Amino acid sequence: MLKLTRPEGSEPRDFDLSRRALPALFFAGYAAAAVSARAEPIHTDAEGLIAETVMIPAGDRDVPAYLARPDGRGRRPVVLVVSEVFGIHEYIRDICRRLAKLGYVAIAPDLFARHGDPAPLVDFAAIRAIVGAATDAQVMNDIEATARWLSDQAFVNRRKMAITGYCWGGAQVWLACERFRHFRCGVAWYGRLSRPAAGQFLAGPEREWPLELVGYLKAPVLGLYGGKDQGIPAADVEAMRAGLKQYRKKGSDLIVYPDAQHGFHADYRASYDPAAAQDGWRRMIDFFHANGVRP
Repeated sequence: MLKLTRPEGSEPRDFDLSRRALPALFFAGYAAAAVSARAEPIHTDAEGLIAETVMIPAGDRDVPAYLARPDGRGRRPVVLVVSEVFGIHEYIRDICRRLAKLGYVAIAPDLFARHGDPAPLVDFAAIRAIVGAATDAQVMNDIEATARWLSDQAFVNRRKMAITGYCWGGAQVWLACERFRHFRCGVAWYGRLSRPAAGQFLAGPEREWPLELVGYLKAPVLGLYGGKDQGIPAADVEAMRAGLKQYRKKGSDLIVYPDAQHGFHADYRASYDPAAAQDGWRRMIDFFHANGVRP
């Protein structure tokens, strides 16, 4: 059984499954280190869509991004999708296709492209090295570069942009909405809110965390959290609620699913909670609509 309880990735001891059961999923492109032997991941086809890899000019280099959008004329709203620590694997691509089926342009930039591809790895030390090499400045630069590239595309309604992300990507959603005005709203799935303890992964003083910048929030964020998430304490969720109130940041909300674990939306993991995942997805789409990001 997979027990993914840490918001920045599990430890090897969190896994108790037979690798003999994994080849079909592994070759389908799912994150090798996190896939569950009992997983039945959702598969969304590309019928009626344009699904492709595009290159985003990001200053020092072009960054690849997976793009899915309806096949047809017209300018459409955008959802920028930020991955977990495992990068742009099949789960993230499927999320983009799900959103495209609803009428969105969905794009997932590879924010680890400069440092490696964590998706096929099973060694968490190697995965951490890739993720840790992606600095705050680089990640925010690439997110902003993606938003600017989208604004220049004939198929994009630049006035209707949202951002969502999972795990590591959930924290980036908060940070992006605290730094940029490109997005009308964000939805953060179990994104860490506070700095890890000294010595822990990503605890370096050069990094900033959502609770530290809540006063700068420029767009409302919906945070979706698991009550049994051992890596994101309930006190952090309450601290964010208090910070939003203190700085009079209207429109944001945090929802906690009491029985859900970290990673409850990830349908390729044993932590997947269908009820919480489906309710969270509905709330996400409703939040987009309420904030003007509607097809």
